[in-house]
Amino acid sequence: MKAVIYARYSSDSQTENSIEGQLRECKEYAERKGITVLSTYIDRALSAKTDNRPEFQRMVKDSGKRLFDAILVWKLDRFARNRYDSAHYKAVLRKNGVKVISATEAISEDSTGILLESLLEGYAEFYSAELSEKVKRGLTENALKCKCNGGYITYGYTVDADRYFQLDPLTAPVVQEIFEKYAAGKTIKEIVEDLNSREIKSLRSKKYNINTVTRIIKNRRYMGEYCFGDISVPDGMPAIVSKELFELVNTRMEQNKRAPARYKADDRYLLTTKLFCGGCSGYFAGESGTSKTERKYYYYKCGNSKRKNGCDMKAVKKHWIEDIVIENTMKMLFDDELIAELVDTLFEMQSRDNTVIPQLQKQLEDTQKGIENILNAIQQGVLTPSTKERLEALEDSKNKLEISILQEQIKKPLLTKEQIHFWIYKFRELDYKSQAGKERLIDSFVNAVYVYSDKIILTFNFKDTTITLNLADLAGSDLDTACPPICGKSEPCRSPIVPVGDGFGFVRFVRW
Repeated sequence: MKAVIYARYSSDSQTENSIEGQLRECKEYAERKGITVLSTYIDRALSAKTDNRPEFQRMVKDSGKRLFDAILVWKLDRFARNRYDSAHYKAVLRKNGVKVISATEAISEDSTGILLESLLEGYAEFYSAELSEKVKRGLTENALKCKCNGGYITYGYTVDADRYFQLDPLTAPVVQEIFEKYAAGKTIKEIVEDLNSREIKSLRSKKYNINTVTRIIKNRRYMGEYCFGDISVPDGMPAIVSKELFELVNTRMEQNKRAPARYKADDRYLLTTKLFCGGCSGYFAGESGTSKTERKYYYYKCGNSKRKNGCDMKAVKKHWIEDIVIENTMKMLFDDELIAELVDTLFEMQSRDNTVIPQLQKQLEDTQKGIENILNAIQQGVLTPSTKERLEALEDSKNKLEISILQEQIKKPLLTKEQIHFWIYKFRELDYKSQAGKERLIDSFVNAVYVYSDKIILTFNFKDTTITLNLADLAGSDLDTACPPICGKSEPCRSPIVPVGDGFGFVRFVRW
């Protein structure tokens, strides 16, 4: 029998020693029963009340590959503490030919064993539910008395020996200052910059950021209202700010939230590191410029041309070049013949990337041939003590090679052609008009884009796939119009211009 081990501990209070103990006892059990352990799956600080455990889910998925026959656990409560999850996943595993074995609970495989296993699972769920009720009861009692229930102490407070909140003379004034400044008209960004410039630290001695200040402004504890879960006790703890100031500040925050944004984020340059100058092979970098009418222009420009290093390639409009790349990539994805070739290429690449499995398979073939040769010799009447020893050695070697191959397959599973085909076809449903869709499409398929004075060459991330586009055939391809106008006219400004940094990472073009 071939098996894997699943180990888990549920909280941060437990340690790695808990995992080591589970693994040790499972391996000892496997050795006693002659079970070969292929691999281990370990979830740390995750409860078995939920099936949202990464390694657990990976193990169940791997069972579908039929690489192992059993899952060893220290006790059944390591597998699940929820009867529904336990029954559901055991049914999935049974369908895949895998059973769950407890290393420390002697459970037979007859009708009595089924009853005992269900009793153990029921007790594990009962224990978990009872423990949860006791913890909730204790937390609720503390909350009704307005005591601290542990965790990080709210910034601005300390906790006394009886677990009651008290004002912190060092940090409470900072909280009050934040409320007063925001009420006086300061923005959250300005408050953050002021606090960090004075090297005032937030909770856990970190720098302030916008989220930190926002959470402070929204925390009702600062006006004296004790809050824990669904429990709320007005005046249950010392107030740092008055109720009037708290309501004023939060009302202003809601108004600012609904107001139009002051600034719009600059577009992301999707072809960064993929767009090259056909003349000098230099990178095209994303830039922006603003006209006198405050209209913003986005484009890519060759670095050598910008620095006047012997290249005279003109800039290209950002959205124009990106739309061309997106459109032609989508056309390529709808070419069924090309996709079939791509699937074959990716499937073959998997085998080339993993050099261990082919070597093991070759050794396994040689071993199998050796076994067949000896069996043929025995059938012809050639049987000596050395023949028997050689056959046993080859059988042992075959068993070890099969185990090694299974272990490699678990480490790095191979995708089928159908799976690769499905993954590529999903890109046909992609919303390529969205920013996220465009990024994913370009990152996955586009290798490089070369811009020449008369053409554009697109190369994709697989062999011999190149598209050449003539600028004369493309709408809006006049590269002269790519530079932003400087003088406020509708036509581009032809007078000499120079780039000037604005101190925020953007470039504004002005007359020389």
